[in-house]
Order: sequence, then structure tokens, then C-alpha cells
Amino acid sequence: MATKIDKEACRAAYNLVRDDCSAVIWVTFKYDGSTIVPGEQGSQYQDFIQQCTDDVRLFAFVRFTTGDAMSKRSKFALITWIGENVSGLQRAKTGTDKTLVKEVVQNFAKEFVISDRKELEEDFIKSELKKAGGANYDAQTE
Repeated sequence: MATKIDKEACRAAYNLVRDDCSAVIWVTFKYDGSTIVPGEQGSQYQDFIQQCTDDVRLFAFVRFTTGDAMSKRSKFALITWIGENVSGLQRAKTGTDKTLVKEVVQNFAKEFVISDRKELEEDFIKSELKKAGGANYDAQTE
């Protein structure tokens, strides 16, 4: 059966993360049978990491605050998590299903496909977003 996405519910969750006035900084999109639906959401990145277990595949939209001494700004990441115990067929299907998620999640600075929990570390993600962001005027830390 072909995978579908609940666009309205997913878009509402996506917009919650994009809203700077919202405490929600991440949302997951998970499989409910053959439909992708919003999953958990939260205000602490460490809580998101707990969602990424070895037997799960999910998509996440995460807001990070980045910048330098001159300016702080929100940067967004689209993370595809594929746990180590996910079957080969489901792994392959995740890649094609991501196109459905991208119909809703359209604005992000960088995309990640991660299977190793070490790559979920907040410092690693922020450093990659900083590289994707271009100029860095914070000469104090370089």
C-alpha cells in the first residue's frame, strides 16, 4: 500500500516549530500504518533524542538558535532517523516517503539522514547548521 501523509495535521505541527513565540522546538512525523502523521513534540532537544530508538524510523523538524556575537537567529533542520534494527525494505521506503514530508516541511537550512545516535548530538547538528549558514563574524571563538 502506498504511503500517504496527513498534510493538515503535519502542517500544523510544522508551523508550531517555526513560530518563534512557541516553546515547541521539535516535532516528529511518524508512521501510523501507511500514513505519516505528527508524533511527539517538545521544548527540549534531549527529549527528541529519546524518540530515536533502534527499532524506529521517523522524520523530525527541529529549530535551533544559532548565530554569532552580532546576531542570533533560528535555523531549522530536517532529520530523518532510521534505527539500526529497521529492515532493509523499510529503510529504502523511508527515502521515497521523505518526499511526502518535504511537501509540508519546505523551509530548512540543512537535511540530515542519521542512523548513529552520536550524530544526533546537539553540538554536531549546530556546527553543521553554522557551516550551512555562511559567514561567521564571531572572530572571538574561531
